Amino acid sequence: MTRPLRAAVIGCGAVAANHAAAYHELPGVELVACADLDPARASALADRFGGRAVAADDLYDHAPDLVSVCTPHPAHEAAVLRAAAHGVHVLCEKPIANELDAARRMVRACDDAGVRLGVLFQRRFWPAARRIRTALDDGTLGRPLLADVAVLLHRDTDYYRADPWRSTRAGGGGGVLSTQAVHYLDLLQWYMGVPVEVSCTHATFAHGDATEAEDTSVATVRFAGGGLATLSASTALTPGLGCRIRVTGSTGATVGLSEYPEGSEAGLDVWAVPGAARAGTPYGQGLVADVGLARINGDLAPFHALQIAEFVTAVRDDRDPAVTGREATRSLALLTALHASAASGRPEPVPTVHEEIPA
Repeated sequence: MTRPLRAAVIGCGAVAANHAAAYHELPGVELVACADLDPARASALADRFGGRAVAADDLYDHAPDLVSVCTPHPAHEAAVLRAAAHGVHVLCEKPIANELDAARRMVRACDDAGVRLGVLFQRRFWPAARRIRTALDDGTLGRPLLADVAVLLHRDTDYYRADPWRSTRAGGGGGVLSTQAVHYLDLLQWYMGVPVEVSCTHATFAHGDATEAEDTSVATVRFAGGGLATLSASTALTPGLGCRIRVTGSTGATVGLSEYPEGSEAGLDVWAVPGAARAGTPYGQGLVADVGLARINGDLAPFHALQIAEFVTAVRDDRDPAVTGREATRSLALLTALHASAASGRPEPVPTVHEEIPA
């Protein structure tokens, strides 16, 4: 029998509980350590899910085989590079980094060390999200031509003040695009292919006293295959209206999903395919009050668990995980171009990092 894989978590904030719980429940995995700069947070996580609470500097004394990096965005690079230096596989929370050069270094360090690097985009594991990908793969949609993304959420000022790193561009890497909409940017490029040019405008409508980053953004995206997309994202809504993505292909068919309320499993709300057409609305039961971050993370936990289980299997099978560091760098390249366009006031090219990082 294969020995249990030894797992660890570094960064014991809100989302870390989803990682620790998944490792705790997975057969053949032992959670051995929880590390944080705040000993109390590490202890609280270890008390709930097992393992020892340790200082970050002592994490590798416990010989993990793989580690989840759940630190704030600016600390992802250092944590991933350290794991690679110890020969440990890494599953990093989204976005992979704030800067493209950091993502490049992370990918190359893991390649050089012969360890797997995965990035957490758990919404890809929704059945509805996979059904759309299948409709592209099996020809139902044909070539993707048009997409529309809307991320229309609520955050109050306490969200930014509770974790001050979120309130600066250097900390969060941006506002609503980097922290919330990045999940849908990942789905967008998964469906539409390689983005090549964007036009974007930022605004801060509701949270100017709490953050220097945007709370609202609108954009258009052009893809290498000729497709086009529109994007709107905001955390200035009260109540929030959730998220959606729709894709139209060269066959004329359109499919889409909606996530409402935020964190709930998305369902197919549009399946405009001849002979199988159906449609629905996420608001059929009316609007609901905004839910807190703990509830959102809790509702997403089953899909964290699915991606974490897939990553563990990839490590055991010595293969790439479903979302690699290279794949996640593509969504970061799109983010980078969106921020650049908002700053310059003109269309900007999307960096071609997927070509610069050898496969």
